[in-house]
Amino acid sequence: MSSVITLSVPGVFCGGCRQAIRGAVGTLPGVSPVRVDLEGKTVTAAYERATALSGIVSAVEDAGYAIAGYRVGHQTERSVA
Repeated sequence: MSSVITLSVPGVFCGGCRQAIRGAVGTLPGVSPVRVDLEGKTVTAAYERATALSGIVSAVEDAGYAIAGYRVGHQTERSVA
């Protein structure tokens, strides 16, 4: 059974951003699909293994995007005011 993470990424605003994040997160093992919502400034991905969770967060940050917060399912895991 897969889990879903939704990240708030305020700096995502264009097709290039979408492509960069999809490329960074979409290549991680056990992660698919990756959805980047430019209007909502969110990134959503399904993942199979708990170890993929930190990899998803790191991949977005390593691609140069700050994360304002994220939630797994309906539970907030990290929030930045």
